[in-house]
Amino acid sequence: MPWRKTDFSHPDAALAEADGLRWLAEAPDGARVVEVLGIAPGVLDLERVRPTRATPTAAGAFGAALARTHAAGADSFGRVPGSTRGFMAQEPLPEASQEPRTSWGAFYATGRVLPFLRTAVGLGLIDAEGERVIEAVAERLLAGELDHPQPALVRERADGAVPVARLHGDLWNGNVLWDADADGEAVLIDATAHGGHAETDLAMLALFGQPHLDEVLTGYQEVSPLARGWQHRVDLHQLNPLLVHTVLFGGSYADAAVRAALPYAEH
Repeated sequence: MPWRKTDFSHPDAALAEADGLRWLAEAPDGARVVEVLGIAPGVLDLERVRPTRATPTAAGAFGAALARTHAAGADSFGRVPGSTRGFMAQEPLPEASQEPRTSWGAFYATGRVLPFLRTAVGLGLIDAEGERVIEAVAERLLAGELDHPQPALVRERADGAVPVARLHGDLWNGNVLWDADADGEAVLIDATAHGGHAETDLAMLALFGQPHLDEVLTGYQEVSPLARGWQHRVDLHQLNPLLVHTVLFGGSYADAAVRAALPYAEH
């Protein structure tokens, strides 16, 4: 019997999620993605996965498979599969630019950081000083000062084009199931799929305590080594999810978002 998901704030969000899951599943030898069995506005029928605990072996295999998913690429930064608008945190994302984004920083600032900052400030969750800090980071992103290389396999498969990774987009540990009926194989669910920077998915895994994260990263780097200095960019890639959680839950997430931004606010 399929698992039916109906907790969508907008009917199109179900269609967008289905498009994203199918797009991720198209990646050659990539991470396994939950199968979409049926789709209607506001309703998504998915294969049922019987979860178990992660193991180091399964985590390493997942890391390698995720590297290949990222390397499958996307047309441009912010590219959302299918014909529907993307959603994050049950809210529609800004419309993608008509011109393909060639800078990750410009996309990240305008598509992921500033929209949620504006909402958080409007709700009174981030004060003026915190707003200034995060806006300073956005300015550096827009100027291209914080751009950095993709992992090796993403660069290699771009074949001369701007390297853009194929992202899950909401890859916290709750969206990685480990299938008890398939030797604990990782299965991705609840995607906010788009074209972006591969380090964003990895930073999201780290944010809420992915089991066996070291093994995930080892498996990833055996297939696609990360660019030098990636450890110092984790907070930068966590800025968007922290702002999203600020909007959803408030509280300490606002402080965490400002702390994450601080190292990148100044030259």
